[in-house]
Amino acid sequence: MLDADFFRRWLTVAAASVDREAEHLTALDSAIGDADHGTNMQRGLTAVTAALREEAPDTPGAVLMLAAKQLISKVGGASGPLYGTLLRRTGKALGDAAEVSEEQFAQALRTGVEAVMTLGGAAPGDKTMIDALVPALDALGDGFAAARTAAAQGAEATTPLQARKGRASYLGERSIGHQDPGATSSALLIAALAEANGE
Repeated sequence: MLDADFFRRWLTVAAASVDREAEHLTALDSAIGDADHGTNMQRGLTAVTAALREEAPDTPGAVLMLAAKQLISKVGGASGPLYGTLLRRTGKALGDAAEVSEEQFAQALRTGVEAVMTLGGAAPGDKTMIDALVPALDALGDGFAAARTAAAQGAEATTPLQARKGRASYLGERSIGHQDPGATSSALLIAALAEANGE
């Protein structure tokens, strides 16, 4: 079972990963976006870990709702609302339970991903964070390590795609040949799940 400590650990690991990869994320974003994805995500997740230390929410849902609030208020561009929606809707779906099973979490995360798809209007193949999140969801039944692999492969598979949504879509064919920064940061988020679970 996954408790509030696990979810705090997940977001702390994710923050450390984004910290390490911030320059890489920004380099990816400089090719097809505003060159700020790494710094934006870094700022948001630093705020998340600070808020979690201060408030120490005691249920998985509350951890994710607090994190969502920080991301929406601190991350610039489209990433804040999209990641905020992902965590808020996942947290809301988990409700007030003190512990949740991996299966319950997977179902809640699907609700979160579907909310992101509705908000951004993106589908798999549009060269967005969805291209990492949907394969991860499909693999979650086999565990967090399988989801990590699927998300990483999904992010890499955005390279040959032409962007159909988001800032990169304005570039048309020039977006081809670049890995999507949102899919890459989403893959880091999923990888952090496996690491937080000792996988």
